[in-house]
Amino acid sequence: MALLIYLDGELVPEEQAKISVFDHGVLYGDGIFEGIRAYNGRVFRLEAHLDRLYDGARALQLDIPLDRTQMTEAILETLRANQLRDAYIRLVVTRGVGDLGLDPQKCLRPTVFIIADAIELYPEEFYDKGLELITCSTRRNDPAALDAGIKSLNYLNNILAKMETTQAGVPEGIMLSSEDYVAECTGVNIFLVSSGKLITPPLHIGNLAGITRQVTIELAQQQGISASEELFRTKEVYCADECFLTGTAAELIPVVTVDGRSIGDGKPGPITKSLREAFADLTQSEGTPIYG
Repeated sequence: MALLIYLDGELVPEEQAKISVFDHGVLYGDGIFEGIRAYNGRVFRLEAHLDRLYDGARALQLDIPLDRTQMTEAILETLRANQLRDAYIRLVVTRGVGDLGLDPQKCLRPTVFIIADAIELYPEEFYDKGLELITCSTRRNDPAALDAGIKSLNYLNNILAKMETTQAGVPEGIMLSSEDYVAECTGVNIFLVSSGKLITPPLHIGNLAGITRQVTIELAQQQGISASEELFRTKEVYCADECFLTGTAAELIPVVTVDGRSIGDGKPGPITKSLREAFADLTQSEGTPIYG
């Protein structure tokens, strides 16, 4: 069955879901998006995703034509139309149709579209055995130039780093800040476990405030695991007891090798496994019901 895509208030078959070549989302990457998950008939942390979406829109002076209630219903309607209970949802708001200039004021109405489909970012064996990473030469955007808290459509910084990982034959890579601190990976946040303590880079060095990142911190605290935001460099990654990545699509996935160096004993560690299990349990029971 062909997917039905929500596009500006209508559900249309995927082959008919088209936007203008004059849309500034296409011309300039001017817009925002969210990746959201549905599990077991519930949309996970929908409110948090909408918070980030509407905060980003305010920062860009982008007037989303749907309020939060309408946006929620549009997401649920798209899932129902495609008869999905477990899905990845891509919600996109572009600046809309304008001219060939940069001025966003010439774009009269933003474009909104929603795609809901199945996703498998990594094979299951990667979750069992762990990932191999490299450190990318491409640096994370300086937050003084572009606020990473805005999940914008312009992902060239991440794409350039992803090209490096592909050429190196590994699935992910660490991106450093302009001051050589570990920032995040090409599409996910990073955590270390050292002496039983959970550490993740602070947001102010240019990291996205990941929803799964926040959930992981909450789960760690519930398990009595100390969790903090700290600056660290690649040496601390090499010397960590455990390492894992978090993201909406990736969920929580262990890392066992970075730049050819084994992390810990080279296998997913006990804290990583415990948090993965807690996250999986939470996603099956929490969320906004799709079908009432």
